[in-house]
Amino acid sequence: MLSRRTFFLSASAALLAGCSSSISRRLPNGPAAIPVEQPAVQRISPEYLYMYRAMPEEKFPIPAVNLSKIDPVYYRQLVDYDTGEPAGTIVVDTPNRFLYLQMESGKAMRYGIGIGRAGFTWGGSARIAYKREWPTWTPPAEMIARQPETAKWRNGMPPGLENPLGARALYIFEGNKDTLYRVHGTSEDWSIGKAVSSGCVRLLQQDIIDLYNRVPNNSRIVVRQDVEVASGFTPAA
Repeated sequence: MLSRRTFFLSASAALLAGCSSSISRRLPNGPAAIPVEQPAVQRISPEYLYMYRAMPEEKFPIPAVNLSKIDPVYYRQLVDYDTGEPAGTIVVDTPNRFLYLQMESGKAMRYGIGIGRAGFTWGGSARIAYKREWPTWTPPAEMIARQPETAKWRNGMPPGLENPLGARALYIFEGNKDTLYRVHGTSEDWSIGKAVSSGCVRLLQQDIIDLYNRVPNNSRIVVRQDVEVASGFTPAA
């Protein structure tokens, strides 16, 4: 049953949706009215509002996502899609800014991602060697040389919402070698669907927590640079 609060929120949204998207402005010297266009109200499903709700229970409380800043195509959703990989495999579709977790029966959980400015130059298959909750971030030497202001964190930046790795991180290894690439969280919701980071795969904090809880250590990860079609995938029934 709907709570009293949910009922009134839903009713308010319905009333807003029922309003006209334009109003009339009367001229000062005559009866004629000129329609003045108003921006349409974006209606967001309660399912997604709950999915991206605030998470005060976390070690560092996570605020709700401002979903108006994100194209709805990048909201987390179960889709009909067969990556061709075994269930449990993570597939990163770099060109289309999606990460898929392959499931059984041709289903996949799809997440919107942000990637590096120059594109995710590494491709191929590897494994998630280990995972961390609220990880420490240590900039590599190359980044310190390129961005001297990061030198203060050469021994590690403490965890928190300002930490570039966010609430969770998955560490990508090729065999026993650390690739230095990570799948991690971000508080910069506006960056999802864009190429803005230094090279890692970033998800919304709520999404990386969901993914973290679904994949064990040593899960296979495949990074694809040549995926041609992704926008046509439809939500699973």
